[in-house]
Amino acid sequence: MTVIVSVKINDGVVMAADSAGSMASGQIYAHANKITNICEGLPVGAMSTGSGGIGNESIETLLKDLRRRFAGRSASHSGWKLDPNAYTIEQVAGRLRSFLFEEKAAINEAETSIQLRVCGYSAGRPLAEIWEVDLKRHACPPPRCVMEESGFGVLWNGQYEALNRLVLGLGNDAQAVIVASGLSEAKAAELQARLVKDLYVTLAVPAMPIQDAINLARFLVETTIGFIQFAVFLPKSVGGAVEIAAITKHEGFRWVQTKSPQPDAVGGR
Repeated sequence: MTVIVSVKINDGVVMAADSAGSMASGQIYAHANKITNICEGLPVGAMSTGSGGIGNESIETLLKDLRRRFAGRSASHSGWKLDPNAYTIEQVAGRLRSFLFEEKAAINEAETSIQLRVCGYSAGRPLAEIWEVDLKRHACPPPRCVMEESGFGVLWNGQYEALNRLVLGLGNDAQAVIVASGLSEAKAAELQARLVKDLYVTLAVPAMPIQDAINLARFLVETTIGFIQFAVFLPKSVGGAVEIAAITKHEGFRWVQTKSPQPDAVGGR
């Protein structure tokens, strides 16, 4: 498990994640890399939560393999090279799904659970988009746009409990608690939806400066790490260093905070 957070505003999108990596054996490591500059030189990034890899290959390595194809450095996949003047985020997400699910998961016959979020700008577009690819066991539906150009705000995935309580006002077990009080499943779901609508806390607005979006993303990941550390009812599957990348129209993908040394602030890992 992990936590990944994106904050989308007018000036771009911020990606943030913890560094805990949970293995199928139950072992948890503290130095997983979950954010990748998936398209060299382009304002596009990807981050993942769930299983740490497919077969014997880690998600970090697989995303870098895909990056080579996008850059035109894979002779056997020359048609995958992205045209800087014509690519779309939807196209990137579609190729990501094809690579991980149709190639890697199929070959390994892997029963995996990985959620990937692709953030950035399509060629020539003024605002960013966010798409998600969800590999669930032996299925993977087409990529879906979870925040189009006109959408703004905060999205999180992985370990939901802390931020569901903070932002939505209700924990994951809210509906079950409501049912236990005597309401039917249908009535409980209706009440939960009303409560979320009334309790929802707006943390980001479209005109927020990019540095404030960075600070917010950092706060949300650090809050989740602290909550998981002290919540006795949850496994300690979130932690380690917080990594943050910002994607803007003119500066592209740049690292803001990373545990890995970078040759410069732009691009890199």
